This record gives sequence, C-alpha cells and structure tokens, in this order.
Amino acid sequence: MTVDEMNILTTTFLRHDGEKIYYPNAVLATKPISNLYRSPPMTDCLEFAISLRTKKDVINHMQEKIKSYVESNPRRWRPEHSVQFKEIENVNKMKMVLYVNHTINFHYFAKRAKRRSDLVLKMKDIFEELKVEYSLLPQYVNLLSYSAAAPSTAPLPVGRPCYF
Repeated sequence: MTVDEMNILTTTFLRHDGEKIYYPNAVLATKPISNLYRSPPMTDCLEFAISLRTKKDVINHMQEKIKSYVESNPRRWRPEHSVQFKEIENVNKMKMVLYVNHTINFHYFAKRAKRRSDLVLKMKDIFEELKVEYSLLPQYVNLLSYSAAAPSTAPLPVGRPCYF
C-alpha cells in the first residue's frame, strides 16, 4: 500500500489493486510504518536442488552462467550475488540457493515478480543446457490385491515389495 492522502484525523492508503483504505491517525501512531522509497534495494532468493552426482566442473560452469546472466542485466540486478550450497538431503539431492539483489525496492511488486519469473526461466535454460538434473530415489511401493478388482486384470502380487 502507498499513502494517497494525509489529513489531520485520517490517512488514506492506496492498494495495488486501486482500493482506497482509510486509517485513523490514532491507529497508525501505534503501528510500525516502512518508508519504501528510502528502503535499500531488495534481495531475492531462488532455491533449487540438483543431483549429488552432478560433477564439480558442471556446477562451476553453472555458477559462471548465473554470474554472466546477472552481470549482463545491470538494469534488473546488482552485480553482487551469491550461490550457496544449503544442504545434502537423502544422499542424492544437493539443495542450493541463489541470492540476487534487485535494482528496485519493495515498492515495485509487479516488476519484482516479473524479474523473478524471468530469472526462474533463465535458470531452467541453464539447467537444460548443462544437463543438470535431479531424480527421486526409488520409492518403496506395497501393492495389495483387492477382491473388487475387475476380472479382466491380472492379480497383483500380495505383500511383495516393488521398486519403481
């Protein structure tokens, strides 16, 4: 919300969808207020996971491509960014986080959403180009035979573990 008008007793706010909201100044005096026009540029993060089997040179190449993309868009992103290795999960997945800094502040929500969407699509392109993948571990499935099964179907093995 942005301040639309300030009066002695009330302040009018304008929401992103055009709705006007009136607040008594007595209520606002007890609430924290952020001045977004003076706020620093906004940081954003994008979490993703890659296979633990991904080669280190592929990871380095991925980081170079991310750096190249961020630095080639100075109107959208500040050059300082960070790719962090967050954790290893189930001995097959490495969780990573990309931190980037927008050149705009929190006031421009629609621009922020568009930029983040473009960043996600660019990350998808980088993953496809470098063939970076992640696959789930085989999952344990216990198949049981039910008497209501159609007679034309073959009976399922009862209580036997199957892996897919």
